Amino acid sequence: MRILASLTASAVLCSAPVRAEDHRFDWPLRPRPLVVAAFDAPFPNWLSGHRGVDLAATAGQSVHSAGPGTVVFAGELAGRSLVSVAHPGGLRTSYEPVKPGVRPGQAVRRGSVIGNLMAGHPGCAAPACLHWGAMWGPAAGADYVDPLGLLASTPIRLKPVR
Repeated sequence: MRILASLTASAVLCSAPVRAEDHRFDWPLRPRPLVVAAFDAPFPNWLSGHRGVDLAATAGQSVHSAGPGTVVFAGELAGRSLVSVAHPGGLRTSYEPVKPGVRPGQAVRRGSVIGNLMAGHPGCAAPACLHWGAMWGPAAGADYVDPLGLLASTPIRLKPVR
């Protein structure tokens, strides 16, 4: 038991430190896109709202996974073509309208091409837009989050506890 505790302590002390940036995401489009519609989560979450951000792009442009994970859906859902990626820790991101270049169950890295943007996102102010969403938990009871807050380029600010 003493040897196991010693080996465990050595492994923890000698392992590479985990940095916050290691778990932050990148933009799903290259170069960095213009945000044309901001996140506007409804409360309660069954009301109407905008559960992601719309990013100006060009039809046919490559779409990248914002972070490492596993593709959980790639295809058509409710008349829209989309890709959804599950990330470690329970976060799920979605990208639409995207012609998938991946299949469910496929592992992807941060920056992996997951498909190509299709034209025709309703309500988009640009010729083509990528709707990028993020949520914690299963879709039926999801807590939607602003995907821009996941970006490595977004500074982390802590608020004081009162």
